[in-house]
Amino acid sequence: MTKKLPEILSVSTIAKTRIFEVQSVDLRFSNGEERVYERMTPQRRASVMIVPIHHDQLVMIKEYAVGSERYELTFPKGLVDLGEEPIVSANRELQEEIGFGANKIESLRTLYSGPSHGYGLMHVFIAQDLYPSKLEGDEPEPLDVVYYPLSAIDDMLADPNFAESRNLSTLFLLREYLNAKKS
Repeated sequence: MTKKLPEILSVSTIAKTRIFEVQSVDLRFSNGEERVYERMTPQRRASVMIVPIHHDQLVMIKEYAVGSERYELTFPKGLVDLGEEPIVSANRELQEEIGFGANKIESLRTLYSGPSHGYGLMHVFIAQDLYPSKLEGDEPEPLDVVYYPLSAIDDMLADPNFAESRNLSTLFLLREYLNAKKS
């Protein structure tokens, strides 16, 4: 049985910063109940995350994350510029963050995170056949590039320090992709 979507009675901005906007959303559900939800304003621009593979190794970065207040091991990622196709953004982000471009980029999956309080669409790509190419990025400091063997994906998945949900999801998707290629 498909439920009827709640009726949005009103939406107002209750907080706004340079980066974030929080909205109050008044809803009426099909049974007449009314509630006020808060959400981050739905992201207007999609993002990309790229899994670069170079000589049987993942090419990752260590980047400071203010939310966890530590340097996190992550895949290259960034926003899709206005008018830019996600696959073009993926190749640009690779060049900005790890100093490689890719001759072969294929879509792995599109994900979104935090649907209860936001909506951030992220296109996940696998990049292969890498070649040296550097573009200037917008990072405040140089990123550390880290090579990680493909054969150790399960070790990374078991590592409690590798815990960011987008990275874990991407790594699980990569493992399935690689297993499908073997069979």
